[in-house]
Amino acid sequence: LRDGARRLAHRLLAPLDIAGIVYYRIAFGSIALWEIFRYASYDWIDRDYVQPEFHFTYYGFHWVSPWPDEGMYWHFIALGLLSFSIIVGFCYRASAALFWVGFTYVFLLEKSNYLNHLYLFCLISFLMIFIPAHRALSVDSWLRPKIRSENAPTWSLWLIRFQMGIVYVYAGIAKLNPDWLAGWPLRIWLPLEQSFPVIGRFFTELWFQLFFSYAGLLLDLIGPFFLLWRRTRVVAFCFFALFHLANARLFGIGIFPWLAIASTLPFFPADWPRRIFRLPRRTPVPEPPSVAVPLPPRQRLVVAALAAWVAIQLLLPLRHFLYPGNVSWTEQGHSFAWHQKLRDKTSDADFYVTDKDSGETWSIRESWFLSERQKRKMSSRPHMILEFAHYLKRYYRETEGLDVEVRARVTCSLNGRRPQPLVDAEVDLAAQPRNLWHKPWIVPLRTLRPDEL
Repeated sequence: LRDGARRLAHRLLAPLDIAGIVYYRIAFGSIALWEIFRYASYDWIDRDYVQPEFHFTYYGFHWVSPWPDEGMYWHFIALGLLSFSIIVGFCYRASAALFWVGFTYVFLLEKSNYLNHLYLFCLISFLMIFIPAHRALSVDSWLRPKIRSENAPTWSLWLIRFQMGIVYVYAGIAKLNPDWLAGWPLRIWLPLEQSFPVIGRFFTELWFQLFFSYAGLLLDLIGPFFLLWRRTRVVAFCFFALFHLANARLFGIGIFPWLAIASTLPFFPADWPRRIFRLPRRTPVPEPPSVAVPLPPRQRLVVAALAAWVAIQLLLPLRHFLYPGNVSWTEQGHSFAWHQKLRDKTSDADFYVTDKDSGETWSIRESWFLSERQKRKMSSRPHMILEFAHYLKRYYRETEGLDVEVRARVTCSLNGRRPQPLVDAEVDLAAQPRNLWHKPWIVPLRTLRPDEL
């Protein structure tokens, strides 16, 4: 076992052609710049970070808050400049580190904006800090010839492959549930998109909805392994590209299809850009050192860090198995697990506040405190319902000096099921702890399938 680990470590540290890594730096920076432009052009900065007085936060990050005054606009301008610096490879390490901090800060500001691809973007931006993608075709390599190289360590390419492979495989595993296998929620969504070119006329047919469901499942679950095999790589990539382009047309999911396609290309050999654009190499790729040569302390630290990252990425998406119930219903462990497009939820939430001293009860209009997007996302997510209840308790204590209880009547429909209560309407949510443990006040989902009455 020890010999196998040593051989694997030496393989990860062996040099390979840097062309594929340089491509990925440029592609990642370009997509980042495009995403920042989207925030500005669609006025999301003002809508999501300037106007709202209350922000849903991630557990443990309640201290993260938006910049005051014009600070958020300057923040996104800085992110745009950092994106451009990554593209051209100028002060690359510092630019990548600052971009990761700045983009992750935006991600943490508002939980109602959670999207899997934004989480993926945070992960990749962190990895880009350490991948030496600035050794060629960059301003840094021009200004500092000492760092110039046609090679990069093998782990830098495999890290990108692993991260994208995790997204695909875990998305496939998540689809192994009764709803998806019965065609839900695509049976709800596809009939709304009959204008889709050529095949849109079939979107109301059950056989096609099931075909779409199972095709997506199989592509996610086994597609990455075909990408790793030379004989099937091109065909597998074409299927993935068609899959992502179809998703871009159907669901309007922003940068994710393009990020996914860009992050799937590294499954090709490291020198694929050199072959396509006929870029010559000045020197051959060096032979890796003998396995018998012991690793120096710095390289051992690199291997240990890679192992820790792999372990976290393998284990974190599985945490929802620690909670009882249907994860698409309870939302416990749903985020950061690559559960993509698995649920269609419609909800209606009403909050009631009771003054403990007088016994008076009154209803709350969420629009007094929340944006339309915040209201829509919160109404079907118990962890956000709980956070809003805590906020209402603080609000009435700080503004009117009242000690209140907060209850919520929430009805929710999952994947076409009949609406049912999502939370226990008799529970004072403001008194419930906000932690990572199971929430016993979530009403269990009835076992009826979506197509049953």
